[in-house]
Amino acid sequence: MATIQAKKSRGHKYWYIVESQRVGGKPRPIVLAYLGKANDLLRRLHGLTEGLRLKSYSHGAVAALLKAAHVLDVPALINQHVKSTRPYTGEQPTRHHLTVGMTLLLGAIGRVCMPTSKRGWWSWAKTTSCQYLLRCSLSKIDSQHFWDLMDALPVESIAKIEQELVRKVFQVYQLKGDSLFFDTTNFFTYIDSANERCRIARRGRNKQKRYDLRQVGLAMVVTRQDMIPIFHLTYQGNLNDITIFGTVVRQIKTRMQDLNLNLEQHTLVFDRGNNSKTNLGLVKQLGLYYVGALTPYHHKELINEAIDNLGKCDVDGETILTYRDKRIIWDEERTVVVLISEKLKAGQIRGIYQSLEKTENRLQAIQKALCNPGAKRRSQEEVAGQVEGKITGQFVKRIIEWEIKKEAKGKLKLAFSVNQEKLDLIHQRLGLRILMTNRHDWATADIIKTYHGQSRIEQSFKNLKNPHHLALKPQYHWTNHKIRVHFFMCVLGYLLAAIVWRQAKNKTRFAGSLNTLLDTLNNVRLGTLLEKTKSRGRVKTTYVIEETSDQEDQLLEALEIKDLHKNRPKFNGVGVYR
Repeated sequence: MATIQAKKSRGHKYWYIVESQRVGGKPRPIVLAYLGKANDLLRRLHGLTEGLRLKSYSHGAVAALLKAAHVLDVPALINQHVKSTRPYTGEQPTRHHLTVGMTLLLGAIGRVCMPTSKRGWWSWAKTTSCQYLLRCSLSKIDSQHFWDLMDALPVESIAKIEQELVRKVFQVYQLKGDSLFFDTTNFFTYIDSANERCRIARRGRNKQKRYDLRQVGLAMVVTRQDMIPIFHLTYQGNLNDITIFGTVVRQIKTRMQDLNLNLEQHTLVFDRGNNSKTNLGLVKQLGLYYVGALTPYHHKELINEAIDNLGKCDVDGETILTYRDKRIIWDEERTVVVLISEKLKAGQIRGIYQSLEKTENRLQAIQKALCNPGAKRRSQEEVAGQVEGKITGQFVKRIIEWEIKKEAKGKLKLAFSVNQEKLDLIHQRLGLRILMTNRHDWATADIIKTYHGQSRIEQSFKNLKNPHHLALKPQYHWTNHKIRVHFFMCVLGYLLAAIVWRQAKNKTRFAGSLNTLLDTLNNVRLGTLLEKTKSRGRVKTTYVIEETSDQEDQLLEALEIKDLHKNRPKFNGVGVYR
């Protein structure tokens, strides 16, 4: 066993590391290393960290997304459909040793982790382990890099790429389900109104209330269990939901058949904004099963009958008042379910009382003005017109009763009140929903549960509008082609993120949202230890994952990325087309 011993020489102590060994059968101290004086030893100990540098990079989310993309071989799949039309480049161009497929994948990963402009992509990427994992310099990737390679992807190839990619996702991850959810949304842009070259961005009914800006629409279909997108379409912003649904429903059926989904066992779920006689006739013609909704305002007879015949129905432990019947709607027999949604009812009641409060404040202001001695004298008809203009809202007009009376000296007085009986009657008719389906043999609870799953695709759109992760904006494109490719890139990023989320839930019982998962993974950092060596100019580099929490460690194990920095993935899209 080695020990430290001191020897005196000329009044100074010198320290050695010695070990006792037998020499000629007798124990003798053998010097293993000379340490020098105490001051020399202290200087050597202090010097251990002088040549060290430490830097860390965000690692977890990038590693998980690259791992999923590597399993699906995303770059190679995209590259099969690349065909540049520029005369000064080849049909399959590369830029900075990156192919089109690899560039779009890097853009998609960037959108998931930290949405930026194409110009700002490298500013984000250099803070991550992306460059190290790919063994490729990414410092020259700028907006021009993205523009050049985005132009090499034909728009008509996007649907083919998505079809092959989703088919592979179903095969690799053994996806199963029984319902698909369809919905549409739109994204406003800052494209100049005078720009006539961009035809896809049009003014329309913007869901974020930006009616002053041009917008682009996105239609999408996701699975019920994991919210994995299996279909998307980018369309002109001035087209309404009814028009788009009639356009894409055939494509949705084709996608379902390509994925070998049993049409008898799968149900398409959509909201009432897609309803029309033509669309529902097309759904019947295609042989699709569906669950949709109807507007209570257009089916007052059904509502009146339902209110008097509501019964209790248990839906996942919650008691809901429902009424079920079969009705001929648009020349077809459909099973309809009228139900009272307590959540919707509470929101409507809250909205009514807020509108009442605002209206009462406006009417009180008119009362005060009429009582002012110095106020301008007005006619009864003029004041009545002003009052009618202040009472707005479907329910408020029915609730508030008012009267204008003439008093002495020609003065006018406004009196108003809330009709409590009418308010109570309105309360009874709030929160009503009408569901419809051609699944006549389904239980009422199953119909309700299936339609409630529509919130899943709404959550998907919320994710795509999340400014911190997955955001489709900012887009900074103004040509039809680049806008479509940009939307595809964002949906690709969402697909990869949904796969990672699915793995986390299935293998670790992760209960958080996709946004929480990405935040957790971004907290996992890859540390880089740089150490000077005796060789001139050479630096020894060691990579190690920083200390992780129990949850982070479980996620790294489940996603199979704990040792990804040691066994880095090899992509075919880096360097050349293969």
